[in-house]
Amino acid sequence: MNVLFLSRLQFAVATLFHFLFVPLTLGLSILIAIMESLYVKTGDETYLRMTRFWGKIFLINFIIGIVTGITLEFQFGTNWSQYSSFVGDIFGSLLAIEATAAFFLESTLIGVWVFGWKRLSKKAHATVIWLIAFASNLSALWILIANSWMQHPVGYTIRNGRAELVDFGAVVFQKWAILEFLHTISGAYILSGFFVMGISAYHLLKKQETEFFKKSFGIALKFALIFSLFMVFEGHLHGSDLAEKQPTKLAAMESHWETRTHAPKYLFAIPDEENERNAIEILPIPGLLSLLAKHSPSAEIKGLKDFPPEDRPPVFISYVSFNLMVALGFYFAFITIVGWFKRKKLLESPKYLRIILYSIPLPYLACELGWTLAEVGRQPWIVYGLIKTKDAVSPIAVSQVAISLIAFILVYGIIGAVGFYLIGKIAKTGPEKI
Repeated sequence: MNVLFLSRLQFAVATLFHFLFVPLTLGLSILIAIMESLYVKTGDETYLRMTRFWGKIFLINFIIGIVTGITLEFQFGTNWSQYSSFVGDIFGSLLAIEATAAFFLESTLIGVWVFGWKRLSKKAHATVIWLIAFASNLSALWILIANSWMQHPVGYTIRNGRAELVDFGAVVFQKWAILEFLHTISGAYILSGFFVMGISAYHLLKKQETEFFKKSFGIALKFALIFSLFMVFEGHLHGSDLAEKQPTKLAAMESHWETRTHAPKYLFAIPDEENERNAIEILPIPGLLSLLAKHSPSAEIKGLKDFPPEDRPPVFISYVSFNLMVALGFYFAFITIVGWFKRKKLLESPKYLRIILYSIPLPYLACELGWTLAEVGRQPWIVYGLIKTKDAVSPIAVSQVAISLIAFILVYGIIGAVGFYLIGKIAKTGPEKI
């Protein structure tokens, strides 16, 4: 083990753990805002109880997300100082905007929302949660713009051995950033919808607070259905853009070895990286990869063999992450369409409710797979085509990284256990009486 491997492992642990909480914050804030708005509009206190119940879960999730996010950003200075030195003019400015324009606003507004129930009017209080939802998603936007620049660097020049910003608009408004934001928040909204649906299904199966949880389920179902269908469309656009700008990632996530026209897509394959081929290929569909990537079945798709081995990402991880994520995406669309037709007879559909209950972990898995593909598929580059990961690591001792990695795992393990215990306890207990 060396500093590079341990630093990458530590960053992966921190990122994947942090992202267990971010998507629920993004989506649940909007769902709660919808619920509180329905309370203001109708005066139905069921919606007030829903706002308070899901709000408790939101707050616990938000707090854990803050704790894990702060330590994650520290690693750019401790473990990746060479990276920070090289691109700090660009990357640092984007994170600074996120902190000052979004994170502090979000945190302040949450304090107003929590302590403002008896101090603000109904409309004013509902407005605050909508502002929280806006600030949460604005925060995500700036972080994703920063990550998009790592995936497709634009608007910079190399001066004095550093990447310096010359076109802020190009960085912020590039197509990759827009698509990555839409892709990520859609995944977050799907996760949040399934989370609310799953907990609601648990109580409906037990015939507890049926009116409350039927309404919760209905709101979440519409939310998840809209974004599950949108994700299928957006995912195709994102894949086409990726084919143009990161051809090595496309080849890895499809386990495509030979450059060819009418490139096929396989229903299933097992990559054999050592021998530069697929050990197993099942049901090839001629021209489908060319059609999906470049909108023509005769388009040429570069294979992995056209790139030097040292410039290829890990193929097996990229292929598995991508294909599982896609399969889950189609599952979410299918199961929410089924739910739309069952929405008025949920209590008579126990099998469907059990499927939804057991599906709670699946959007989490899909989100983690998405980030794995995004980061692993970019390798060996930390900024695609500009600086390699091995050149970005800090000149520190192996023991320093090893100790901090162990500390991260232990502390995150405790935080995660406490956080999920509290969320689970509130979810199982159900809403309080008003």
